[in-house]
Amino acid sequence: MKLYGVTGWKNAGKTGLMERLVAEMAARGLSVSTVKHAHHSFDVDHPGRDSYRHRQAGAGEVLLASRHRVALMRELRGASEPPLADLLAMLAPCDLVLVEGYKRDRHPKIEAFRAETGNALIAPGDPTIRAVASDVPLDLDRPVFDLNDTAAIADFILGEVGL
Repeated sequence: MKLYGVTGWKNAGKTGLMERLVAEMAARGLSVSTVKHAHHSFDVDHPGRDSYRHRQAGAGEVLLASRHRVALMRELRGASEPPLADLLAMLAPCDLVLVEGYKRDRHPKIEAFRAETGNALIAPGDPTIRAVASDVPLDLDRPVFDLNDTAAIADFILGEVGL
């Protein structure tokens, strides 16, 4: 499995870029999986549902399955958040894993940047950021793409990982 990240500050366009990249790469016949880091508590389950009740009763893992999808929920119950490498090991084999977030991990990344957020670029101080996708022209020591030029960004990432 090849791995490439999309990083940036809040509201920089990461999720939209991820969505477009997955669609673009899947349309090219590649199998793509994603990992998304959340900085807040989240729950994909709902109170009152059987699977929710199983977790509330103390189940460490609940596997929910239908003919459309499978979801595995694992309660950490105070344990440390698993590192990215452990999470990647849980995925089925695919051509490429796109990772949103995990800006401190050492895998190669592209930074999404929107000037209107007022945040500084991460790229100048981070050699793992191999390019920037921006809504404004930038003068950097690495490639800069238009944030909406999904095909060019996909070409760059696939070239980087050898796909």
